[in-house]
Amino acid sequence: MQFGRTYEEFEVGAVYRHWPGKTVTEYDDHLFCLLTMNHHPLHMDANYAEKTTDFGRNVVVGNYVYSLLLGMSVPDVSGKAIANLEVESLRHVAPTFHGDTVYGETTVLDKWPSKSRSDRGIVQVETRGHNQDGTLVCVFRRKVMVPTATYVEQRGGEQPGRPQPEGN
Repeated sequence: MQFGRTYEEFEVGAVYRHWPGKTVTEYDDHLFCLLTMNHHPLHMDANYAEKTTDFGRNVVVGNYVYSLLLGMSVPDVSGKAIANLEVESLRHVAPTFHGDTVYGETTVLDKWPSKSRSDRGIVQVETRGHNQDGTLVCVFRRKVMVPTATYVEQRGGEQPGRPQPEGN
């Protein structure tokens, strides 16, 4: 299984469809809210959401949706990354509700060699998240510093530091 890419493996215009999707449960949403201390009743209080919001039900916290999409993209985009440098934009386009399934895809927008280090490059990508109906729910752009193939080889190959079983 491929886990991330080196600089040379990225092609501008390539689209990576991330699999599998994730069905968001009420538990997922509440746990994320509790872990991040986001206690807004729109996410936590069904009575409040039903009686006082346009949605009539709880909305999944947007940063959880963003985090899911970011995580989904790791095997295709940033699994070998040296650093995530910047989130240039983040838009929550439509709400996600408990029971929705989020799917993601990432498009490579641009890439360029690092100006300071020849063993790495910068890749600019846009990740888009859709629900099970195809509705766009979240879009973000980021810049990722990724290694060249030379960097990877100089540091032990594809899985540096992974213990080898005895006898191998």
